[in-house]
Amino acid sequence: MTQAVSTSITRRSVVAGLTLTAASVAVLAGTDNLRANQSMPEKSLYERLGGVFAIAAVVDHFSDAVVKNPVVGQQSKNPQLREWHTKNLERLPGLKFMRTLWVCDVAGGPFEFKATKPGTTPLGLEEAHRNLRISSEEFDEVVAELGRTLDFFKVPKREKDEVLAAFAAHKDEVTAASRR
Repeated sequence: MTQAVSTSITRRSVVAGLTLTAASVAVLAGTDNLRANQSMPEKSLYERLGGVFAIAAVVDHFSDAVVKNPVVGQQSKNPQLREWHTKNLERLPGLKFMRTLWVCDVAGGPFEFKATKPGTTPLGLEEAHRNLRISSEEFDEVVAELGRTLDFFKVPKREKDEVLAAFAAHKDEVTAASRR
């Protein structure tokens, strides 16, 4: 008898719960319609990319791909890039961290990037890359590698284009030393 009562109460509870859920959904649907008529502020690129964890995953993959890239990595014809990607890999975790901060910052996230070697620009990218003497073609290959990484993670076209544009906006800083 106790089991029958318990089962009956459970069924009633389930029915009551479903009724409340249906009512809540109806109310929320009405709220969503009201919201749709109001202009919602657009999410930042940082938010649309998925925040720090998603950005860190992309940076991790991208950084490893650059090391292996034949044009700008361990087999690069540029002796400075080749040396960095073969003899300085103990610095790669820190570089990944700094790249993650940089992307989070330029994408409108809550983190602020500060250059380890301040230069004439707020991000100091010219000083950080000066000794690498990165050419325009090498920079373009790094951008292409970033594009492949964004494709690997299936980043939507709009966000991919915004990330690549933010990166490309600093080409003159990064390649300054190769033009001297």
